[in-house]
Amino acid sequence: MSSTDDIAERYLKRAISEMNDLGSEIAKKAGPEAAHVLGSGHPLADIFMLKYTPQPAELQEGVAFFGRAGKAILKSLQRLRVDPTAIYGTNVIKLAEAELTDAQAWIEREIHIVQPKVIVTMGDDARVFTNELEFPLSSPIDADMGVLQQWTPTSQSLVSPDIDEALDEQDAKRAFWEAFKALGPWWAEQPPY
Repeated sequence: MSSTDDIAERYLKRAISEMNDLGSEIAKKAGPEAAHVLGSGHPLADIFMLKYTPQPAELQEGVAFFGRAGKAILKSLQRLRVDPTAIYGTNVIKLAEAELTDAQAWIEREIHIVQPKVIVTMGDDARVFTNELEFPLSSPIDADMGVLQQWTPTSQSLVSPDIDEALDEQDAKRAFWEAFKALGPWWAEQPPY
């Protein structure tokens, strides 16, 4: 009989393999010269962060949430006492020349692999995009910032301002924090691993 740890290890190996396959598919679609950005974080994360467009640092490194946004998120998670290893972050737009149907298929696959408990849509573009996904049993995500909403029977959503747009202006930072901080109480109620 398999132990719980053995089963968890198999799920993790499968998720890593599926993420690697997805990354290879995106890289192939991009071609050898085009920049592309892959998701980053734990492949079975409780919290899935989605923003719409990668920033230049992300494009340069090929990693979502690389640079200022990632540092701001890590600082916010630390302040909320949320384990940063429980996070997976990605962008809707993974390469400049991809069709929106590619982006939808890739995000749907990422969500299916990760199976998050909460999806944080950062900015209205990410929220609208998520609402347009053909995700089984999903409910529309309202624009209510900082309010946990049921998205599917097994996951919730949280809407926040776009982190990239919130970094340079104090009122925008405050608005991001006011919405994002809802993760703290939610996380505190989660059972330990």
